[in-house]
This record gives sequence, structure tokens and C-alpha cells, in this order.
Amino acid sequence: MTELIEALNPPVADRGTGSVRTGTPVSRVDGRAKVTGQAKYAAELPAPDLAYGVVVSSPAAKGRIVAIDTQAALAVPGVVEVLTHLNRPKIRSFDIAYKDMTAPAGSPFRPLYDDRVMYSGQPLALVVAETFEAARYAASLVRFEIDTEPHGTKLSANLERAYKPKPLKAGYEPPPDEKGNTDAAYAQAPVKIDAEFYSGVEHHNPMELFASTVIRDPSGHLTIYDKTQSSQNSRWYVSHVFGLSKNKVTVRNPYVGGAFGSGLRPQYQLTLAVMAALHLKRSVRVVLTRQQMFSFGHRPETVQRVKLAADNDGTLRAIWHQAIAETSPIEDYVEVVVNWSGMLYQCDNIKLDYKLVKLDHYTPIDMRAPGAAHGVHALEVAMDELAWELKMDPLALRLKNYAERSPVEDKPYSSKELRACYELAAKKFGWDQRPLNPRSMREGTELIGWGMATGVWDAMQMFARASAVLHADGKLVVSSAATDIGTGTYTVMAMIAAEALGLPLEDVTFQLGDSTLPVAPIEGGSSHVTTVGSAVAGVCEKLQKTLFKHAKALSHSPFANTRFKDVEFTGGALRLKRDPQVALPLAAIMNDSGVVRLEEKYLMLPNMLKQRKFRRLVHSAVFVEVRVDEQTGVVRVTRVTSAVAAGRIMNLKTATSQVVGGIVWGISQALHEETYADHRLGRFMNHNYAEYHVPVNADIHAVDVIFAEEDDRIVSRLGAKGVGEIGIVGVAAAVSNAIWHATGKRLRSTPMTPDKVLGGGP
Repeated sequence: MTELIEALNPPVADRGTGSVRTGTPVSRVDGRAKVTGQAKYAAELPAPDLAYGVVVSSPAAKGRIVAIDTQAALAVPGVVEVLTHLNRPKIRSFDIAYKDMTAPAGSPFRPLYDDRVMYSGQPLALVVAETFEAARYAASLVRFEIDTEPHGTKLSANLERAYKPKPLKAGYEPPPDEKGNTDAAYAQAPVKIDAEFYSGVEHHNPMELFASTVIRDPSGHLTIYDKTQSSQNSRWYVSHVFGLSKNKVTVRNPYVGGAFGSGLRPQYQLTLAVMAALHLKRSVRVVLTRQQMFSFGHRPETVQRVKLAADNDGTLRAIWHQAIAETSPIEDYVEVVVNWSGMLYQCDNIKLDYKLVKLDHYTPIDMRAPGAAHGVHALEVAMDELAWELKMDPLALRLKNYAERSPVEDKPYSSKELRACYELAAKKFGWDQRPLNPRSMREGTELIGWGMATGVWDAMQMFARASAVLHADGKLVVSSAATDIGTGTYTVMAMIAAEALGLPLEDVTFQLGDSTLPVAPIEGGSSHVTTVGSAVAGVCEKLQKTLFKHAKALSHSPFANTRFKDVEFTGGALRLKRDPQVALPLAAIMNDSGVVRLEEKYLMLPNMLKQRKFRRLVHSAVFVEVRVDEQTGVVRVTRVTSAVAAGRIMNLKTATSQVVGGIVWGISQALHEETYADHRLGRFMNHNYAEYHVPVNADIHAVDVIFAEEDDRIVSRLGAKGVGEIGIVGVAAAVSNAIWHATGKRLRSTPMTPDKVLGGGP
């Protein structure tokens, strides 16, 4: 309720009564629209003559369609058409046409392309009707005869087929070559551990179901409202698949009800909705069911092995990390899983290995902190095990091996305040009071344990364009085809622009979520602030200089003999730094110059020659308290303290919320989330909110977030890094380590459910 009240009634400082400054806590500018229902999502946009499509999913995991019976479905009143591979409109046949901007190596999935069935839940037909109810009922009447083939969906049964993937995916960095002689160093070290880890399948479960509303106008132009993390990626995909020129397709996603990576690639409801709209020459909406939300992409099932070796004083001598993960039969989905083990701790011998196994599932897809959520978990639990073997405090072990330069490449860090994170979080948590031995703390029937872990994520920057228009009334409109998936993009970009020109926040509008706006990267990898934010800062600087030129050119201008570095923009005015009394309102400058609008455009390109000289990372330190009921095995996470070094923080409020959200998901990864498969059927079974277990309010207790002071001008001109991913990294490991400290039982698989805690599992 408090959040609702704040969203409806933001603090006075947020309402634009004065110039806003980055780094302060500011309520979301889109909060009112969201809580009052004014914000419209992909399935809520009205359209005349709108038809409704419902997907029919495959009950088989692999095979060929030999017969389709649509007669009963077509007989339902209101049903317009049943689309299958036999009667769909023409689509392109080459793989390249289906390659979206984040596609991995391989052949992308093509909905309704042919008679081939590749996984359980695959869309085999689309029933289109005048009403959703008619389409939903008719979909239940479509029958398929499938000549099934043997399938394989169990990772553990197919590990011998593991292979090295093709590194053809944006953002994927293959494991580096071995440093030193890891096997020899491991063999010779006096203290060593060798541990295997397992992480089950997780599915994205954002509140908003995947949906596409395709609005066709009389000219044939398609305006598509799509649940996506990039309007331009969806537009690119539709244009190429259907052979449509880009001026025939506009994609919009002004509001996205959560995505967490599931919207990075266009999902099949988009393809089917466009198919139906082209086939019927009318507007069509397709919304997936909650069960169908489990039929495209997921965090991949992964097995790992970590070997660590150290001297008796805790000096690391060897790090060996191997991961084997699933992919689909048609694509090599890859993640950066093991590389993190070569980034965190100083060590002379490091060997990393990553392989894939093809299973008969849909291609996995990035989920919050892809690769790191699994890879850092294994490393950090192994570090805790090593600390116990050494009878050494886990934090002391990490500080002993603190890396001042990136260990594998021997590069300096662009910035690294991880030591400050350790200190801040440990002090806040009270880590110095932790007893070394497990089972040392108890209250009633509950054992109490304290665990910690390190978090790390990439600090990425891509390229983007932004435009800015300053109107004569002092209102500023800044635009870029960015996406706000709930992270606060609307607010942060408006804050950056408002601060640059010294305007109140209420006078700034940031436009996003439209494929016709200036190019922006896909919203992923915690890169929007560093990328789009830098573009916004760049275009506003161009506006500043244009305004300054106009001010200098005015008759009797008080700025005639000044330089740009001698002025500042504040309070809606241009003023002299050394004499604040010398000032001109921006509106007055434009009015006196006879200008009704000023427009600038800016292309932000990363300085790769400079950036590649550094290892650019975000860091965190996570400290966790758990209480474990000995009788039931139920684990409660009662306290979490996370300190994050993510460069300059643009909006303290939304950044804190992002980290808290990541922590909640980390607790979910540790204790709750897993999608179970019946391998006889090759099907995910708990594909609903009732049986796919996620935390509720009662599972989340005290959470403290601290930001270490950091300013990184190598990563971005703003000094900022991203915070979207880092919140989840290391949390599950800290929970696992705390469970060990409470119980003396080491759990190496997630989720750590009560049966495992009681001794029934690894």
C-alpha cells in the first residue's frame, strides 16, 4: 500500500518544483499511469474489427504431423480460420530471415513452418475467431495425428554427447585459454576441494503474458503492440520473416509487464498474430496462456564441477571450473558460465571449460544474469567449502585472494570497489560476530546460519541514438527506441535530461517503446543506463551548446565574452558559474532568438579502443542469515545485506528496487524455483503458478541494500554501470553457505528444498 500511495503522490521534490539531480531517490514518472490503469499493455490496445487468436500446442515431444482435423473447430460459431503449416501465408525459408538481433548460432525456430514437431508445447495451429471465448473453445477441438519419434530431454542421461559450442552470439565470450598448469598445481597443493553442482530448469514468469496485437490499417500497414524488450528487434524480425519493408511495419512496446530476458527474442505469438493479420487482412490479437508461457525458452539445466586448491595460508593455487548445459536440437544457445571464475580471485593457474548437450526442448533464452546466476553460484559455494577446509573465515579467504587486476587477461579493472562492498556489507550485517563452526547458533527448533558470497556481472555499453527537442515553452522531449521492462527507464532518462538542462522533471518527457524512434539496443544485460543514458546526456550537451551560442548572439548578451565551460544550466536558466545573478531563462533565450524549437540528434558510440584495455565489471558482496527448522527442513531467509559497486547511481530509489528484486529472485533460485519434466513425455509438468513455486511476501524479510561509492568514466560518460542483473548474483550461493553454517550439511543443487535439507538429496 505504501508503494501505491507513493506512486500516486510522489514527494514534492519529484514533481518538478526544482531542478532534479541524478543520484537522488525519485519516484517513477510512469507510476501514476500504471497504478491507475492508464498504461496500456500489448493485449490491451483496442482496434476495430479485431479478431482473436488462440494457439494449439503439441502434446508430443518429437515427430511428424501426419493428419490434422479442424472440422469441429471450424464449426464453432464465430470461428474465422484455423491456421496450420498447410494453409498459412507465405513466409521466407532461409535461416537468416529468422535471425533476430540476439539469435545464437544455428537454425531459429519457425512457427507453423512444416510438419516437424521438435518439442512438447510447440505451436501447431492458431484458431482465429471473432471472440476470445470462441477461439479458446475451438482450440480445444483441433486434433493432430503425430507419428512420434524417440526424444531425449534428460541432461544427466546425455552428458556423453557434450560438445564445444560455436561462439556466435552477441555478448558471449568463450572461456579463455588455460592460464598456467592447473592440473599440476592442483595435484601439488596441500588443501583442495572437488565439488559437483546441479541447477534445474527455471522459467521466466513475468506478470504480463506474452501477447501481440497487430492492427492493420486500410493501406496494409501493420502497427504491432508486442510484449518485447526491443521494438526494433521485433520489427526487424517481422520484416524479414514476411518480406515486408520496414515502412510497412511499426512495433510499439510503451509498457512491458516484466520480462527478465524472456522478451529478448521475438516469441512465437508475434509470428502467428502477423500470419493471421496478413491472411485475413484484418487486425488480430494473440495472447498466450500461462501454461504456454512455459513453451519458449528458459534458464538452461546445468551441471558443473569446480576444483579449488590452496596453500595452508589460503593462497589460491588452482581454479578449475567446467560446465555442461542444455541447448536445443536446432541452435547453440550459449552463456558465460565459467568465465567468472577467471575474473574474481588472484590465481596463477586457471582452467575453464564449457560444453553443450542438445535436448528436445525449445532453445533456452537469457534469464536475469544469464550464466552468472549458475556459474558464480558454483564458484562461491566452492570457495566456502575451501574456507572450511582451511578453518578460515570465508570473507578472510576472499580478501586474501583479492584481485587487483583481472587474473586471466592481466588487465586493470575500469573500476573496482569490491573491497568497499565487503567492508560495508560485513559491518552492516555484523559478520565479525559469526562463529566459525557450523551448528553454533540456535533459537528454539531453528538452527541459525550466516553465509556470504561475492557477486559479479559485466558492465556493458553498446551504441544508441537519441534525439531531443526543446520547445519555446521550456518543455523538453527526448526520444530513443529504448524499452522500460519495469526497471525505471522512463524516469532515469528523464532525470539525466532534466539535470543536463537544469529543468524540473515535470518539464521533461522521455519517449521510448516505438520502432520509429532513434535506434537503441535491446534492453538486456544491464546496459540501458550506460548506453541510452549516455546518448541522452550526449544529445542534451549538444542542446546546451546550441542554447549557449544563441545566448551569446543576443543583443547586449551578458554571455557575449564567456566560454561554455564558464556557464551552467540550472533552474530552467543559463547562468554564469562565478556570478549566479547573471542568468537568462532558456525560454527567454529562445524567444529573443526567434526560435520556436531546437532539435538535436546524437549517436553514442562506445570508445572500444579505450574500453578493451580494461575489464569492466559490476561487483557485490552478499551476506545472508537463514533459520532452518530441524524437524521440517524448512529454510527461512531472515536477513540479507547486499553492498553493490555499480558506478554512479542515477536514481537511488529505482536502483535499490532493482537490487531488492534481484535478491528476491536469488532467494527463489536458492529455495523455490524449478521446472520439473516428465522425461517419458518430454514435457514440463508444473507449468502454472499453482505448482511452479516462487516466493511470496511471507518468504521475504529484512533486506538492506548499500551502494559503494564508485565513478567509472571508462564504462560510460555518466560514470554509471548497470544494476539490473547484479542483485541476483551470489544470493543463492550465500543462502547455500548459510544453510551449511546452520546445519553442517552442504547442498550443491538448487533449489535447496526441505527434502534435501533433511538429507534426501545433494
